[in-house]
Amino acid sequence: MRRRALLALIAAVSVSSGAAAQDTVKIGLILPMTGQQASTGKQIDAAVKLYQALNGTTVAGKKVEVILKDDTSVPDVTKRLAQELIVNDKVAFLAGFGITPSALATAPIATQAKVPEIVMAAGTSSITEASPYVVRTSFTLAQSAVPMADWAVKNGIKKVVTLVSDYGPGIDAEKSFSDEFKAKGGTIIENLRVPMRSPDFSPVLQKAADAKADALFVFVPSGAGAQFVKQFVERGLDKSGMKLIATGDVTDDDQLNGMGDVMVGVINAHNYSAAHDSAVNKAFVSAFRKANGGLRPNFMAVGGYDGMHLIYEALKKTNGSTDGAKLLEAMKGMAWESPRGPISIDPETRDIVQNIYVRKVQKVDGELYNVEFETIPNVKDPVKAAKKK
Repeated sequence: MRRRALLALIAAVSVSSGAAAQDTVKIGLILPMTGQQASTGKQIDAAVKLYQALNGTTVAGKKVEVILKDDTSVPDVTKRLAQELIVNDKVAFLAGFGITPSALATAPIATQAKVPEIVMAAGTSSITEASPYVVRTSFTLAQSAVPMADWAVKNGIKKVVTLVSDYGPGIDAEKSFSDEFKAKGGTIIENLRVPMRSPDFSPVLQKAADAKADALFVFVPSGAGAQFVKQFVERGLDKSGMKLIATGDVTDDDQLNGMGDVMVGVINAHNYSAAHDSAVNKAFVSAFRKANGGLRPNFMAVGGYDGMHLIYEALKKTNGSTDGAKLLEAMKGMAWESPRGPISIDPETRDIVQNIYVRKVQKVDGELYNVEFETIPNVKDPVKAAKKK
């Protein structure tokens, strides 16, 4: 009863204030600024600040104010913060969401309040199905896992062990990679999972070594890649002949240099590299580094940057109206040139459509980068695409 009463209050607040003209449009930005996913929060917060620095804080005659909250990647905290931002601060947008459980915890609140929830990070396919008010500017894990499976088969990899973090995105990555790899004639020897929080990779890495597969396919969330690589090397798997293939979370631009030369040659698939060769990206990377003490932007940063672009352009289309339904309609089908390449919002699913790049970790001017060598254009979420068949 208490939950229903709170949701009713949120809905009432939305009705009384959401569509009304306001001089200030507020964005509630909920991110993990501390804890295991702190790098995600740091990158997205920096990108949001950069977007406003480059594009101003006024849109359609309205001042845009970002209210940053740290949820420490605890979904109950995310939910409480979202409620407070709507009821007390009367935000017109909820944005951020470093992990899937946090994005899902907020979805009912977004629905009740009719406030768009802009997912800038979390990558489980089902998130956009949790509320008609969710729009995603990040990625889904399946978008990277399926192209990685295709590349593996084409390049003579016949037997694979998968190793993923045991939560929504990891399960999506495992299933999407395994289904595609098997459909193309490959063999999955074993599917291994590790806890998302405080993972110890040693036992599963030993299992992977014993399996004598051609390759180990890995997904761990941004922030955990360095720990995985450290244990991969300690187990001697880098010298065992087993190839390491992955989604780009593992070779996160934010941490790649610190992982060392053992990463050179790792093949991975993802939506963004700081080395992406375009004028838009070169300008973005330069401005990001200058504004953040030399910090290199990663795929989380570009999700946040594009999330702000989506919000600004939607406000322009609605002439500053913060009516949730109007904003949603403005976002559907929107397309633009991002630092990652051409992207759009699927009008049916509200998910991002984007290029996926197969990359190899290489040393460029003394630094490690994910160097793109193959492009798969306009990739929709494969999980949702499969459901339509």
